[in-house]
Amino acid sequence: MILNRASVAATDDTTNVFRTGRRTYGQQFDELYSQRLRELKPAASEAASQRWPQVRLTPTVLNVEGPEPTYIVGTVFIDSGSKPSTLQQVESERWVSNLHGSGYREASDSVVFLEDESGRIRLVGKNVEKAILASGIIMAALGVETAEGDFEVADLCFARMAPQSPLPEMAEDKYVALVSGLAMTPDRPISLALQLLAETLCGTLGSNQTQQLAARIAQVVLVGNTMVLPPAPLGHAEDARANDRTPAAKLAKQADDFLADIAANIPMAVMPGADDPADISLPQQPLPRSLLMQCAQYSGFQSLTNPAMLHLDGLQFLGSSGQNVDDLRRYSQEPNKLLAAASLGWRHIAPTAPDTLWCYPFTTHDPFVLHATPHVYFVGNQDKFDSMVTSGPDGQHTRVIMVPRFADSHQVVLLNMRTLECTALEIAA
Repeated sequence: MILNRASVAATDDTTNVFRTGRRTYGQQFDELYSQRLRELKPAASEAASQRWPQVRLTPTVLNVEGPEPTYIVGTVFIDSGSKPSTLQQVESERWVSNLHGSGYREASDSVVFLEDESGRIRLVGKNVEKAILASGIIMAALGVETAEGDFEVADLCFARMAPQSPLPEMAEDKYVALVSGLAMTPDRPISLALQLLAETLCGTLGSNQTQQLAARIAQVVLVGNTMVLPPAPLGHAEDARANDRTPAAKLAKQADDFLADIAANIPMAVMPGADDPADISLPQQPLPRSLLMQCAQYSGFQSLTNPAMLHLDGLQFLGSSGQNVDDLRRYSQEPNKLLAAASLGWRHIAPTAPDTLWCYPFTTHDPFVLHATPHVYFVGNQDKFDSMVTSGPDGQHTRVIMVPRFADSHQVVLLNMRTLECTALEIAA
């Protein structure tokens, strides 16, 4: 059976946003926070002036005085004893594997501050306790100063969703297949489920109806954690075991062979994840061409950053392999899809970086600030498939998708580019 496969015009939009080139780590992180505040404070201030038109703005957080209601704008910082200590991480033998704690806001000593270039002030009250907050968010807080010098919060306001381009009109159904967490390992590089996945995507498996659906898949995106490389054994750097990367090289070759079979049939984009052979600091840079040499021979293959932005037939996609949303979960018990949706309203997809999430110390800009709202925001390596539509005050609408780990769920998410409806297709193994 010959399939007439759907096609799209794909553009990787990460060239000037998430790509860093050669990395140096001599600079400090304070400039990243300053850049973030400079970029988002005007938007948060404007949103606050519209929300509270009769209330005056106090220019800096340390200028708050007296019982008169006012609002201030700054960066959220959450201090908690359960947050990880960078010094302890460095001193421990396996510090990279212990980057995160849990329940930062649930700790009895958790304190929420709002800070700017003048200093910081403690935020108190039930409106703070019930809000979805994390370190690094830029926001406005309405309230009054207490006798103790704290700021009793009556309401909160964020920058709100950035402008969004019009949704392109499409005459026919086309699908994007989102898959994450293939988790190929040296012991089991290509499982039966992965073989069936490849055959399903390529349209060589299943009924005529299944094959016709596969023909409408115009783009495949692998959303991180394609490979799970074995850690180097602990020990002296001259120990042969610590330097033996033969299993990793063999796994990379097997992964390349497998993925090339898919790339030969369908345009495919690959994003790195926490377990892939890539820099752990966000934004993770594209997997090197030398790692996926066979895939790179196909014109429809792209190696993307993480996070990444991708344009398909005018539809704007924002994708993450999951580290940013997983870290937000340590500040809130809300479902991950709500945290991802909330970050669009903050205009920042990784506010906890660099406090509890590793990132590169940018000095000229903050790449995680959103200057445009995507039509689709997908997050990989999640516990289960989930989806919602979040909306902004100016008619913005974004489909938010939680892409489950394939190794656990055997599911691939299919997004209809015309309707933005999505469903999880289970690959029976």
